[in-house]
Amino acid sequence: MAGGSKVVVYGAIGANLAIAVAKFTAAFFTGSAAMLSEGIHSLVDSGNGLLILLGLARAAKPADAEHPFGHGKELYFWTMIVAVLIFAVGGGISLYEGWIHLKNPAPLSDPTWNYWVLGLAVLFEGIACSLAFREFNKTRDDAGFWKALRASRDPAVYAILLEDLAALVGLLIALAGVFFGHLLNNPYLDGSASIAIGVLLIGMAVFMLKETRGLLVGEGVDAATLASLQALAQADPAVRSLRPPLSMYLGPTDAFLALDVRFQQDLSAQQVEDAVGRLEKAIRAKHPEFKRIFVEAESFAPEQRRNI
Repeated sequence: MAGGSKVVVYGAIGANLAIAVAKFTAAFFTGSAAMLSEGIHSLVDSGNGLLILLGLARAAKPADAEHPFGHGKELYFWTMIVAVLIFAVGGGISLYEGWIHLKNPAPLSDPTWNYWVLGLAVLFEGIACSLAFREFNKTRDDAGFWKALRASRDPAVYAILLEDLAALVGLLIALAGVFFGHLLNNPYLDGSASIAIGVLLIGMAVFMLKETRGLLVGEGVDAATLASLQALAQADPAVRSLRPPLSMYLGPTDAFLALDVRFQQDLSAQQVEDAVGRLEKAIRAKHPEFKRIFVEAESFAPEQRRNI
């Protein structure tokens, strides 16, 4: 998945850099606030892509004495920084530019530049979005789009997908502001479009902050996976009962699992160890994201508890 994630990020960075240059050029010649906001949006998205690449690189570092469970959560940290930048820089500057142009509206010049740039931007953003959507579809199975988006544990995919979707919507807003501003000879529409883009970016940033915060502070697997783990354990004839599994994501494809299992009373120590081995094998076959499985095995009487 990491290789696919990097392809998505590289594609987004390349598209956003090219689009940012074009948008700033159009904003310079036309004086459009919406185009300036869109240029800032694309520039911020390019920087965000670089930060996510940094997170991917740091997350891939092997475990060491200070980080025995690895560095997987580095990706979540840098994704949170990305969300903060979108909120503060992308959304904040867009709102500011829109407000300034509403207070001091200026007539727009020939919109031809804007139409060309927006058309090319829609094309490039569409390509980047299709790459991200294709990678996202590999993990969502039959789940709906928003449900799968909220369930995704790979910020390198869902953050870029959200940015690309927001970019496409922002382009449509900018296009509407430029078109109707000239059609109705109303410069206030251009500033209003900039404010709408700012609100869009802030909303996306809040969503990303909420999702990434859960992963950063130790979010576990979903209810369906917990139910599957319970079923796998109870299907083994050696298992008498177990407590609710404890889990935590350490990275997009790296989860920790702790099971407290009570085995049948007539099992020997060797049979308990064999049962633990079967249980770990069955779990990893169906849920390969569990790289670390710890089973606290209990058999015979409570005082004879042992860790496997």
